[in-house]
Amino acid sequence: MAETVLYDVTDGVGTITLNRPDGMNSLTAEMKELLRATVVRAAADPAARAVILTGAGRAFCAGQDLREHAANLAAGKGLDDTVRRHYNPIVLALAGMRKPVVAAVNGVAAGAGASLAWACDLVVASDKARFATAFTGIGLAPDSGMSWTLQRLVGRAKAAELLLLGEPLTAPQALELGLANRVVPADELAPAAVELARRLAAGPTAAYGAVKAALDFAATHDLAAALEREAELQDECEKTGDHHNATDAFLNKAKPVFEGR
Repeated sequence: MAETVLYDVTDGVGTITLNRPDGMNSLTAEMKELLRATVVRAAADPAARAVILTGAGRAFCAGQDLREHAANLAAGKGLDDTVRRHYNPIVLALAGMRKPVVAAVNGVAAGAGASLAWACDLVVASDKARFATAFTGIGLAPDSGMSWTLQRLVGRAKAAELLLLGEPLTAPQALELGLANRVVPADELAPAAVELARRLAAGPTAAYGAVKAALDFAATHDLAAALEREAELQDECEKTGDHHNATDAFLNKAKPVFEGR
């Protein structure tokens, strides 16, 4: 049986591939456990200075596997605490990774699948991609951070519309709303995502991690606290070899070479 989550590192880029194409990469309990472990692995892997999250086949991720969920309902298990045990840790690991994460959305991203894409730092979408919140369509509330992420990307009113009505978005619509950073032809998605990730992998990884930490902190604190957190992060970055080397390169009118430390 093929692994449902694949991991590869090439040229400084770690690629996580959801690999259950016959099920539109919908997430079973086993797959969620493996995805969490793989995201944690990528976060800790010094060889991966940037990460891509993508799906095999025609879908990015259709969210929860509803056949498995229906069986749990029939057995009286309900959600089986999967939000706390699986989805929450996966999203926290993606968003909290101190390196940039690119979602390469090749097709449908629905429910938790859309949440996973929006938990990444940058979203590159195929022109055939579709995004849908999907939760209310099956009588559920949002999970996997969508209530937090979505309104910060599009504002509360639009987030409420997308969550309440559940109407799908095309890739161009997602781009217009700021839910995708780039839209490319389907056959150009993989190279476009790899090119972007390689660019990030060749950059100052510690500084990228500091950017993510600063944004996360500032999203839930006042200006004075955000200023102090920025000062702390600048102190951390000042001590890196990348900062010192890049400063010397600037003074010598040379192009800096970043080593990620």
